[in-house]
Amino acid sequence: LCEASCTPGINAHPVSIRQIEVSLVERGFKEGWIKPRVPAERTGKTVAVVGSGPAGLSVADRLNQMGHEVVVYERDNFCGGLLRYGIPDFKLDKDIVQRRIDLMAEEGIKFETGVEIGKDISGDFLLKKFDAVCITVGARVPRDLPIPGRELDGIHFAMDFLHQQNREVSGEGVVETKISATGKKVLVIGGGDTGSDCVGTSLRQGCERVVQIEIMPEPPDERHDSTPWPEWPYQKRTSSSHKEGCERMWDVMSTAFAGNGKVEKVEAVKVAWETDPFGRPVKPVKVEGSEFSIDADLVLLAMGFTGVEQPGMIEQLGVKLGARGGVEVDDKGMASVPGVFAAGDSVVGPSLVVRAMDAGRVLAKNISDYLSK
Repeated sequence: LCEASCTPGINAHPVSIRQIEVSLVERGFKEGWIKPRVPAERTGKTVAVVGSGPAGLSVADRLNQMGHEVVVYERDNFCGGLLRYGIPDFKLDKDIVQRRIDLMAEEGIKFETGVEIGKDISGDFLLKKFDAVCITVGARVPRDLPIPGRELDGIHFAMDFLHQQNREVSGEGVVETKISATGKKVLVIGGGDTGSDCVGTSLRQGCERVVQIEIMPEPPDERHDSTPWPEWPYQKRTSSSHKEGCERMWDVMSTAFAGNGKVEKVEAVKVAWETDPFGRPVKPVKVEGSEFSIDADLVLLAMGFTGVEQPGMIEQLGVKLGARGGVEVDDKGMASVPGVFAAGDSVVGPSLVVRAMDAGRVLAKNISDYLSK
């Protein structure tokens, strides 16, 4: 099958390997092929992994298989991080996430949920108790939009909306005021995957309509010449959420929120882009006379993230941060404090789940090498 998918002239698509892998794994669980792999020997070394997202689970799994004692700390009620609380159920069934976590627990990894490092447990405690500490808390500080009217009710960060919905679906309930799209005119600001998830969730909550705007120009339908394979392609992506019913607009800059105590509309303007020699957009310029407004009584800000949360654990551990707000590490993944490591979005900023998992696998070997010394 793999040979057929890669051989010229054979009618197959390389992406079918995803379906092949899914089929194998599902059959493996169903027929009992996938069983706990408990390490035969332990090294006596201990590692604290803070954050149970894709990078944290990956590094914890590898370190455990190497024989180290691993404790994963998660401040939410369930483990999974972005996989559980960021990605909606209609894209990723949470039973799949929990199934793998349960397997890892059977293999000897300890999971401590509802524990916030820096609040419930101090950073200093981790440094004294464990031989190594690994930071995999993601880049959770959302990028804000400080324009006039930002203080109006009805304007929320996208992850607050998605996190709340995932908690409700999992039966955890909502303690704070519910952010609901039911019967509302929803405006999603930001054209990435998070914005797409907001679109799909709003539609499932029964919104009146949903509009998604993006300041960047509309990408081409096919891969742009400036990003040849194997680079990440610059091209237009249309998700299943978009196909369910969403108006999408590009080259749009928000200039102000308007309303009487509550947001009622967003003032915007069209922009034109200056490009580099490769045709890639580099600088937006407002188009004279193109001002317009969009009616909205729920606005979701999905414009990316700016780094790790600094109050609490990061401050207590005393690690240095880089220019982009992530933990600064050396070529072995070690932070400025000896014995403290970091990987995934905590270092490079928002990226793909598979990249975070790969970073965790690489870091596990580096941590193990450090412990052996």
